[in-house]
Amino acid sequence: MTRRIIGPFNRVEGDLEVQLQIDDGRVSEAWVVSPLYRGFEQILQGKDPLDALVYVPRICGICSVSQSVAAAYALADLQELTPPPNGELSGNLILACENIADHLTHFYLFFMPDFAREIYRNEAWFPAAEARFKAIKGSAARQVLQARAEFMHLLGLLAGKWPHSLALQPGGTSRAIEVQEKARIVAILSGFRQFLEQVLFGDSLENVIALDSAAALDNWAAQAAPGSSDLRHFLHIAEALDLQDLGRAADQFMSYGVYADQGQCLFTGGTWNGAPGSLDQTRIREDISHSWMHQQNEAKHPFDGVTLPSIDETDAYSWCKAPRLDGLVVEVGALARQVVNGHPLIRDLVAQSGGNVRNRVVARLLEIARVVVAMEGWVHALRPKEAFCHHGKMPDEAQGYGMIEAARGSLGHWLKIKKGRILNYQIIAPTTWNFSPRDAQGAPGALEQALIDAPVRDGEKDPVSVQHIVRSFDPCMACTVH
Repeated sequence: MTRRIIGPFNRVEGDLEVQLQIDDGRVSEAWVVSPLYRGFEQILQGKDPLDALVYVPRICGICSVSQSVAAAYALADLQELTPPPNGELSGNLILACENIADHLTHFYLFFMPDFAREIYRNEAWFPAAEARFKAIKGSAARQVLQARAEFMHLLGLLAGKWPHSLALQPGGTSRAIEVQEKARIVAILSGFRQFLEQVLFGDSLENVIALDSAAALDNWAAQAAPGSSDLRHFLHIAEALDLQDLGRAADQFMSYGVYADQGQCLFTGGTWNGAPGSLDQTRIREDISHSWMHQQNEAKHPFDGVTLPSIDETDAYSWCKAPRLDGLVVEVGALARQVVNGHPLIRDLVAQSGGNVRNRVVARLLEIARVVVAMEGWVHALRPKEAFCHHGKMPDEAQGYGMIEAARGSLGHWLKIKKGRILNYQIIAPTTWNFSPRDAQGAPGALEQALIDAPVRDGEKDPVSVQHIVRSFDPCMACTVH
């Protein structure tokens, strides 16, 4: 038996460290450590409620829109505000643009470069993977950075700027779109679709969305050479390395639902553990038994939660709290969204092999196709010259919450105000769910579970299997330790 500390990780947003216990060449125990404290929840206490729209986007530079949307939803709940159709559609487009850009960045710049590591040099597929995906130097980086930059011009048109836009408001968006700007957005989406269909998928978005089973995915992949598209390239490597057998957690999935349009979400909320389940936010609790926090003797709902740092806690090993739903560890993210929403391909993949490295990546790429098609519909539904935002009065005392789906999974903001000021503000970010420490019952978090049984090769200092598992969740540690 050996103990090993892996980290700090590169190509991960923020600071992350993983402690491993290794027996007979495999991980037998894991402890996920978030080693940085930031304190946004304390900063917000005593502020004007609308100040949250200024502060929370700065939790993270790559998830800023997600934080803004969650805050806007929470403030709208306080004011009992509903945005006009234009505000809802524009908000969807802004959030979708950031989420899709994050998915693209993760796949090309964070995840795939691991397959260009020297440890894989003797694999038959290595030369092509190195040429395509090697960090900075691979041919993919140049293509995707240009496509991503052109796509994100949408945020300039819809939100004024990115990151840290103030266009997202409780009653909608403050940036109205004119007819000529709508035409520009249509053109940007058309160009982005072309990149996806020619480079990422090698097929139409509609054909990718229509894949309805693991067998259909295998048949689709076999119709062209691995080098014909980056998805096929990934599937070829995944099959060679058996990535469907790597990184399985408890297979308890949760999604809050996202992209509301006239009362219906594109991706519905709920839970999945082999069968669909409803989601009740009152059943969420945050456990701090293994966190460097104090003054909370039991797991509490975020409305009643406390975030007070303390480095003297005996059993603590992380700045991350341990959120639980009905006392259970849940996994969030694109895989959770798609299985909860019922996409047949993802349901079949999860039925066969659960949540794992391959399935998380496939779900993320499938989601790109699904959301871009939806974005095209949202743009056409915009009505220039009509209202984009409603306004309301902030109550002196109230509580509200906002729950949305960021790229990495379920994001929630809960706040209480008293005498017109923020009394308490609590946030649970996606990676807080996935990278949580143990709870009071000793149950490991989702990543801690997923790392069990990961193989460690002789002589490896930074086990590549651990790198694949960690990155398959696409962590954002800056949000985790908000």
